[in-house]
Amino acid sequence: MSESFQDLVTEIRACVVCAPNLPLGPRPILRGTPSARLLIISQAPGTRVHETGLSFNDRSGDRLRGWLALDRDTFYDEARVAIMAMGFCYPGRDPKGGDLPPRPECAPRWHARLRPFFPAIELTLLVGSYAIDYYLPRSGRRSMTAAVACWRDFLPEYFVLPHPSWRTTRWLRDNPWFENETLRELRARVGRTITPQPRSAPCPRR
Repeated sequence: MSESFQDLVTEIRACVVCAPNLPLGPRPILRGTPSARLLIISQAPGTRVHETGLSFNDRSGDRLRGWLALDRDTFYDEARVAIMAMGFCYPGRDPKGGDLPPRPECAPRWHARLRPFFPAIELTLLVGSYAIDYYLPRSGRRSMTAAVACWRDFLPEYFVLPHPSWRTTRWLRDNPWFENETLRELRARVGRTITPQPRSAPCPRR
């Protein structure tokens, strides 16, 4: 690759392409190093993440870490976990409630350049409908619920998840299979991905 990973990260963090449309100004947020084995592709930072500069440093992050059965130290270990959103900056508040969608300029501009720098990725979590629709366009004909219910269809490369925001609380009540069945497999796969089991040494010949 002609450019270095650090040069690209520096370029992303200096991006101001969407500045006129960002009420709090640009602050691109991403995490990870090329050794990361788990990639989380999410929606966009909220206000607290924008303020702190730390991905999922909010209640949504607490819920996501609970789903993955990861403590904060492991979740924020950039050598094992990379995090990139569909929009790297906080997009602003939707007058109808919640945040606006991720800026559409962001993922097409950066993702294809960034992902090759993570050659060790074994599992990618697509968190929320924006990530699911972007990376699995054929699933766009389905509702988010239908896509998550068919999570097995996208393995072993992708594991699809709802967004862990407060808006998901009712969805979890209406879809108990997610916590009762899906999370068991999610946690097992995440655990194997970030903490691979050592291969057994061959038995010596006598």
